[in-house]
Amino acid sequence: MNPIDKIRFFIKENMAIINDDAILNDTDNIFEQGFVDSMFAMQLVNFVESEFDIKVENEDLDINNFNSVRNISLFIERKQHI
Repeated sequence: MNPIDKIRFFIKENMAIINDDAILNDTDNIFEQGFVDSMFAMQLVNFVESEFDIKVENEDLDINNFNSVRNISLFIERKQHI
């Protein structure tokens, strides 16, 4: 499974919306759209660290790094290339 698919799968498995018909696009803001809640943020950080073997530093904790599947993927790419 590629990184985008892994991220999308993790978010869908943990969505606050209980609706099998909900469509999650890679650019959707997962917090504004209500797919997840603020409690999910730490789960997401833990997932990113463990799944992609990176360290999320305090300065990385910007909502723009984690608010969409695409932005999470771009963040991971940047961290892996440092």
